Amino acid sequence: MQPPLDNSSSVLVFTLSGLNETMENRFVFFSLTVLYYPLIVFCNVIVGLLYAIISYKKLHEPMYVFICNLCMNALFGTAGFYPKFMYDLLSEYHVISYAGCLIQIFVIYSSALCDFSTLTVMAYDRYLAICRRLEYHAQMTTQRVLQCILFCWLAPFCCMAVLIALTSTLTLCGSSIEKLYCENWAVAKLSCFSNTVNNVFGYIVIIVYFGHAVLIFCSYVHLIGKCRKSKEGRHKFIQTCVPHLLSLINVTAALLFDVLYSRYGSKSLPQGIRNFMALEFLVIPRILLFTD
Repeated sequence: MQPPLDNSSSVLVFTLSGLNETMENRFVFFSLTVLYYPLIVFCNVIVGLLYAIISYKKLHEPMYVFICNLCMNALFGTAGFYPKFMYDLLSEYHVISYAGCLIQIFVIYSSALCDFSTLTVMAYDRYLAICRRLEYHAQMTTQRVLQCILFCWLAPFCCMAVLIALTSTLTLCGSSIEKLYCENWAVAKLSCFSNTVNNVFGYIVIIVYFGHAVLIFCSYVHLIGKCRKSKEGRHKFIQTCVPHLLSLINVTAALLFDVLYSRYGSKSLPQGIRNFMALEFLVIPRILLFTD
């Protein structure tokens, strides 16, 4: 018998309804996930160790350190989704505790923001390496690399910690989330009262991190103009920048859909399409990373 869910302001358990229309294929999805998630873990561990070894041997190649950071972030972000998702595929009832929901929001979305931050510092690194080669080693010191890594993790963690703190103060009058995983706006929509502060801060975070994406695109446009003048420059851009740019385009498009649909989307869109777009930034960027 399904456990009763509290529909009052003291919600202790949320229901995730994203799988409701696809449960007839749940064993197929489970089989694919069981194969894919260990592959993500294996590839990120191996690639992360590989680039860690390379960066140790080539102390003046911060790019390898940043790629290693992306690998660690991939492990962190996917750990917030795949284990729970696989459990839900085998379970008749798809529920998550209040605390578990907030933790999942923090892990998944801080990982996504960390992707933006890391791709930003990688674009800065490529700008220095290609456009200001003579200054590169003087600018990209060990201390600067450490500062960049701290920025990649601390900025998203601080943003999401504030957002989670604001969400945790909301009085909720519902317990159903129409997604495969917890999402901050989905929880905020269940609020009994106004959640203006939560919304305003959420929009500030969105603007700041999509500003990161615009900054990266602008830097790559500048790099393209610089690299097209020489064959060596074009080869260097294709080898080191194109994979980063593809990852950026994909994660930006996926998160933009996620944000816009969560706030303004129509329920008439098929659940399968919604699920695919919700999962895209947790799946595809991890593949593009290995084209580097």
